Amino acid sequence: MPEIVANSVLPARRDPLRLVTADGLRLVGELALPQNGEPVGTIVCVHPLPTHGGMMDSHVLRKMAWRLPALANLAVLRFNTRGTTSAAGTSEGSFDEGVGEGLDLAAAIAAVTARGLPDPWLVGWSFGTDVVLKHGNVDPVRGAVLLSPPLRFSTDEDLASWNVGRRPVVCLVPEFDDYLAPDAAEARFAVMENAEVRGIAGAKHLWVGERFVRIVLDHVVGVVAPERAPLPDTWEGPMERWSDI
Repeated sequence: MPEIVANSVLPARRDPLRLVTADGLRLVGELALPQNGEPVGTIVCVHPLPTHGGMMDSHVLRKMAWRLPALANLAVLRFNTRGTTSAAGTSEGSFDEGVGEGLDLAAAIAAVTARGLPDPWLVGWSFGTDVVLKHGNVDPVRGAVLLSPPLRFSTDEDLASWNVGRRPVVCLVPEFDDYLAPDAAEARFAVMENAEVRGIAGAKHLWVGERFVRIVLDHVVGVVAPERAPLPDTWEGPMERWSDI
């Protein structure tokens, strides 16, 4: 069977989204759904720092949307936070250091509820982890997976607030992260009763390289839909190749 490579795109229903926040901003996004049948779970992605190039198309999140509807029967919702631009367009508003972005996340969660999508999990990457930690401990969220959490905008009080509800939080921390290495992450996340820090050998903050993308996706699916993990690295069926820029 053909191997899944960096720019492989597997079949899915891909619907453009327009989210409206409580303060009246219109955000752009996309919902990728299994091509046939209903999803077994839902991932809501929150991207890295938009002032440093982060967006809904940041490579790990894009590959979740390209692969996981087919490989894991998951729905994947991505969106641009306020003031962020990608190929899908520009969301209204301006960067707000993780404060207003809480309303953006709330709009995405509301869209999941409105569409009746099951078991939503939040997946934040870098800045996105701060947004999740500050604003994501709400119903109907099941838990969160954090990629390269820098804890730049999150306080110990934000972390400890997750002890109410005891939603599980899994932190994937690169061995060579520029901002928070695994040992330091263990210390910072100790205030969270349901947090698990997983150090990822050889990885860096941006998860560059197909090897590390596969590691991340396997961990995410192992949390959200464990019966679907580990993911296959081949695909028998239609498979396109899109730009992997």
